[in-house]
Amino acid sequence: MHTHDDSTASESGSARSWWEARYAEHDGIWSGRVNAVLADVASSLPAGRALDLGCGEGGDVVWLARQGWATTGVDLSVTAVTRGSRAAVTAGVEERTAFVAADLGSWDTAARFDLVTASFLQSWPVEIPRGAILRRAAGFVASGGHLLVTAHAAPPHGDLPEEMRAYRFPTPAEDLAALGLDDGWEVVAAELRPRTAVTPEGAPHEVLDSVVLVRRRPLSEAGAGAAAPRP
Repeated sequence: MHTHDDSTASESGSARSWWEARYAEHDGIWSGRVNAVLADVASSLPAGRALDLGCGEGGDVVWLARQGWATTGVDLSVTAVTRGSRAAVTAGVEERTAFVAADLGSWDTAARFDLVTASFLQSWPVEIPRGAILRRAAGFVASGGHLLVTAHAAPPHGDLPEEMRAYRFPTPAEDLAALGLDDGWEVVAAELRPRTAVTPEGAPHEVLDSVVLVRRRPLSEAGAGAAAPRP
């Protein structure tokens, strides 16, 4: 793991504390179901090695493992990855999963993955260095592999809490620009996708997702000089 300065440590510590408190409120805060965009993309790819950044309680990790992917999930919260590990055991896919509690702004690995995914990697009221994390994510993609970034592109349904009113939701173009990719990459999709969600009261409503899917060209396509961006 890379070292980082005191200001970054303070920010990540604040985010970790906030999310640990959020997870402590309930035994589970997410549905456990796979994110729809990830399921759509991964279903069209041959199973290989996958990395889920900001994996939460492991819903996507478990789903990928069930499809035959060897999947690593990384999240800032120890509570979240502990729940993810338990979910993998319950699903009988623990041998194809690994979970790591770490600061995504500094976590590193020598492994490279056929699919790197970051679904709704957004945090409020405590911010995370999201742009830097996305740039690091591109560096984890193997030759010929894909990076999928899915984000909330608009506020959720209903009355917004105070801390969310100032939050600026990213556009596909902004997330693509944040990645800082060179010509060793192919943009497969950079678009807004509508999706039907359900409120806690059970009412359906439309939400809007920002979807960016890019593919790292193999050296045979990109040329020997092309390289993945590094943070």
